Amino acid sequence: MKDNIFNSIKLIYYFVLIILFIIYLFPGSLIGYLLYGDFGKQPDLIDNPIGTSINHFIYFFILAFLGFINSYKEKKFINSLTFFLYLSFEINDLIANNSGVLFAYFLLKIIKYK
Repeated sequence: MKDNIFNSIKLIYYFVLIILFIIYLFPGSLIGYLLYGDFGKQPDLIDNPIGTSINHFIYFFILAFLGFINSYKEKKFINSLTFFLYLSFEINDLIANNSGVLFAYFLLKIIKYK
């Protein structure tokens, strides 16, 4: 039963990771085009003063959370952490990505020690 859950999490993790690479490699805003028909418009998941960086925080939190759970079984926690922390191109995005990753990391640490 536990192996089925880990396998499901692993599949979801790889699916989310593939979506991330497609979005990063495609020029412009792929999501903006799909939702609004405009490559120049990027959707905000939450209206906020820092713009689309909140999207990075949410996406990297989900990706890191799944990745950490996936790597926990294989004891490769640090490899995943390093990968997630440095995947960005702009300073605001880098800060949001790192915040999402660290939030997921500490949340799992808290859950693990309860």
